[in-house]
Amino acid sequence: MTGEIGLSRAARARIAEAVARAEAGTAGEIVVMVSARAGLYRSAPLAAALVGGLVLPWLLLWLTRWSAAAILLAQGALVATLLAAGLSERLRLALVPRPVLRARARDAAVRAFHARGLDRTRARTGLLLYVALAEHHAEIVADAGIVARVGTESWCGTLSELTAALARGETEAGLIGAVERLGACLAQHVPAGPHAVDDLPNRVIVEV
Repeated sequence: MTGEIGLSRAARARIAEAVARAEAGTAGEIVVMVSARAGLYRSAPLAAALVGGLVLPWLLLWLTRWSAAAILLAQGALVATLLAAGLSERLRLALVPRPVLRARARDAAVRAFHARGLDRTRARTGLLLYVALAEHHAEIVADAGIVARVGTESWCGTLSELTAALARGETEAGLIGAVERLGACLAQHVPAGPHAVDDLPNRVIVEV
């Protein structure tokens, strides 16, 4: 079953195989994590209803000759509609500004990086490729051993291509392509040593 994540067991296995291939030439350790969402955003409809309920009456007073009763009715209808929108995740996300969605995904990625132990590898070469599906956003969080040798601008192309794939619904292909590009970059800047040890599993971490 794919569930909310949209990745079958076979797809996850193929991504894990791509991770193993990518790590063959580097001391970097890539972990792929796919989350259904980075946040629930339950306060978004409430905030929108509050702002809309305050602004709409003034706009109607300025632009129309409606009676106070009609304006009050319109205000109530708007507030009720915005609160009802909170029942749908898609509508909740539409009420949240894009920068807020990106920031929430970034925070979730950093928390996952530490919670999953990627900051505890022997050579400090853990790298998390994090995807928040609801937000259609991807993040890369790398440990000190990688950051010292690879500039964060190196990830920009990988992230933009992965984000585009997520928007098209091509999660598996996007992740495999991102892993391959990361592997090539890490092999160049953080090559595998003679005694490289794989501290982290290659399996895809799924968070529903």
